[in-house]
Amino acid sequence: MRIARVVGNVVSTIKDESYYGYKLMIIEYLDENGEPDGNRLIAFDAGQAGVGDTVLVNVDGGAANMLLDKDIIADVTICGVLDSFTYDGKTTRLN
Repeated sequence: MRIARVVGNVVSTIKDESYYGYKLMIIEYLDENGEPDGNRLIAFDAGQAGVGDTVLVNVDGGAANMLLDKDIIADVTICGVLDSFTYDGKTTRLN
């Protein structure tokens, strides 16, 4: 799992039937200082996140299946919106 920030969303007029009703969001991973780390990715949103939210992202392909109890193909899944996190003894409050 990694921490990321939602920076946009994806609009799709045609998608797999199993995706209807769910959002695809653009995320960027964050380092321990809250700075962007690496390329932006598209993530399946199972956590009801919005643009600007800091989120917990699972990079296991089976996470979406477990969270939604249905067969979804998604390598990167937003599992929840974070209120705070603690790293190296320092707590950072978010949102």
